[in-house]
This record gives sequence, structure tokens and C-alpha cells, in this order.
Amino acid sequence: MSTLVSIRNLHKTYQRGPEKVDVLKGIDIDIDQGDFVALMGPSGSGKTTLLNLIGGLDSPSSGSIEIAGQRIDAMKSGQLSQWRSNHVGFVFQFYNLMPTLTAQKNVELPLLLTKLSAAQRKRNAEVALQLVGLAERGKHRPAELSGGQQQRVAIARAIVSDPTLLICDEPTGDLDRASAEEILGLLQTLNREHGKTIVMVTHDPKAAEYATHTLHLDKGNLVEQAAHA
Repeated sequence: MSTLVSIRNLHKTYQRGPEKVDVLKGIDIDIDQGDFVALMGPSGSGKTTLLNLIGGLDSPSSGSIEIAGQRIDAMKSGQLSQWRSNHVGFVFQFYNLMPTLTAQKNVELPLLLTKLSAAQRKRNAEVALQLVGLAERGKHRPAELSGGQQQRVAIARAIVSDPTLLICDEPTGDLDRASAEEILGLLQTLNREHGKTIVMVTHDPKAAEYATHTLHLDKGNLVEQAAHA
């Protein structure tokens, strides 16, 4: 398999008043195309910071992040914003859906940045909703959907532009166990059957079991890498 994400000597430091806080301390990671990686670690271990760096939402203090052959750490903010819209789909703990829009219109939102026609945007949104098992709910607004269904709409929105990478931050953190397992099963299907490369932050060991690898962070260091059967 080819390496999709290559991270070398990655540092992230924040200034808190007079104090410098080292959140990530020289991390090296390779993630293959088609991998499903769970990032775990205690609160404050740096896992969300690492996820945000991989997704191009933040820039490192030093070190390199290469994704699909492109050095995103060297990009200016305008370039990075364009790169994100072309290559990354985001799924967050809270679904961030627009309450006044239907499920279909929510899924279409990332496509408004593209040159696709209205008809093509609608078609792509329908395909994405079908993939997440909500083909018949396209005209429903978020308030008319359960939490699990809202997260499915959020996943459809994340995959509608066929991203290189799916970035998930605690995607089941706000769901009951049954809904959480449905969402994790869906992510696993997107990974296994549709070849999506997924990086997911989770505090839940049961959620991590759906991934192919688990990376553990502790105090900004990578402590172990575990592969699942």
C-alpha cells in the first residue's frame, strides 16, 4: 500500500501567558492509503491537536506533514483552505448541521465551493445520502432526525466531495451505544468497501476496535502503535 500521510518530527507549541506548552513533541507517523486509524490517549495528550494538523485546520510549530505528496505545513492559509475543501471531509462530535436546511441541502453545502451545476450537486448529495442509508430522509430537517441520523447526514456531507481523507473527532461521543455502533459500522464500510482513509480521535476502546490501527498519545508523545486483527 502507498503511504498517504507522512509526518516527521512534528512539534506543536502554544504560548499560555509567559509559559510555553509543548502539546506535540517530535511525532513521526505514516498512514497508508485506505487505512482506518484510531487516535487514543488521555485528555490533554494532544490527539485533537494532531487531528487538526492532519486536517489542515492548524499549522505545526515545526516538522513536516506530507499528504498525497503535498507538504501542507508549507502552504499559506489561502492555499491550505483550498486544499482542505478539495481533500478533507470532517466529522465532529456535534453534527454542525444547519437547522433550517433539509438533510439534502446540508449535504450539498461543501459542493457550493465547486463548479458543479445545481442538478449535479443535488445528484451527488442523493448518492451520499444513499451511501449512509438515508436516501428516503433527504427532505427532512435536522430536528426531524434522531442523533444517529443527524450524524449520518454529517458523514454524507463529509464524503460528498469524495475527499482523500476523512477526519473524525469523537464522532460517536454524543450518541447512545446502539447509534454509536451504527455510525462506527458505517465508517468501517466506507473504509473497507469504498477505500476511504479515516483518522478518528476517540476515547472509547470499543470504537477503536472498528479501526485497523490504533495510535496512542500520551503527553504529546506517541507511546505505541497497535494493529487490529
